[in-house]
Amino acid sequence: MSATPADSSARTESAKASASGPMVRLVIADVDGTLVTREKVLTERACDVVRRMRVAGIEFAITSGRPPRGMQMLIEPLALTTPIAAFNGGMFIKPDLSVIEQRVLQEDVIEPAMKTMRTYGLDTWIYRGTDWFVRERHGPHVDREEWTVKFPPTVVPNFNGLTNDVAKLVGVSDDLEAVCKCERAVQEEFASKVHTKQSNPKRETLVSAARSQPYYLDVTHPEANKGYVVLRLSKMLGIPADQIATIGDMPNDIAMFEKSGVSIAMGQANDEVKSAATYSTTSSEEEGFATAVERYVLKGRG
Repeated sequence: MSATPADSSARTESAKASASGPMVRLVIADVDGTLVTREKVLTERACDVVRRMRVAGIEFAITSGRPPRGMQMLIEPLALTTPIAAFNGGMFIKPDLSVIEQRVLQEDVIEPAMKTMRTYGLDTWIYRGTDWFVRERHGPHVDREEWTVKFPPTVVPNFNGLTNDVAKLVGVSDDLEAVCKCERAVQEEFASKVHTKQSNPKRETLVSAARSQPYYLDVTHPEANKGYVVLRLSKMLGIPADQIATIGDMPNDIAMFEKSGVSIAMGQANDEVKSAATYSTTSSEEEGFATAVERYVLKGRG
């Protein structure tokens, strides 16, 4: 369904949401560019709509490409009780940061994926468990990432011995066109590989590759994508996927839009993301998350 522009009639969209849409019982929100502002601020209005959802009997969960420790600062102000999906679903944790389950990349895809990233001029980072490894202490976006996730990286001369149990491989560059091209190249490189077992050929996608920011390419386990987050939380919480609303702003959020009953794109999202969503809201700088919840989830429910 095409997205409804954020500046069109709120009354028309709200009527549409309440009259024909499913009753939402769970909201899953992306974090950066959605739940928090560009400067990583969680506003009081955002906290308030989460409290109001809880009063209305609506569950709330978050998912992000961030590592678990990078979402810790959101747990207390939002009073989170649901499983938290870190690494785009590569790891599910409890609010006390204990691990529920995790999915890591096959070791033999790491070096080829890094080689492809180098071909397009991208720097690479590795996330393993609670650790973050880089080769340049102040490489592109390292300082900002440290500020965002609230812990420093471990600097290493190379990634020798670190290619097993990798939760997320990240390609980083300020050449946004190169990041976009690299995304497609990695997807093509590791998609639909044929594995022959006796006389039974099997096609298997080896990674999930999607931009979590215009300058970040996240490569994770093939099931570690936000579409899987919707399906896994649906099962964990006993809530049908068509009663789940998702909110996000980047291409990696499209996967969760496709699996949920209602999907909402942030106002600053590009046309690709907006066209994949049921609705659009205002930007993260204009309280778009809170506006979306009030307009499409809480409308008529107090």
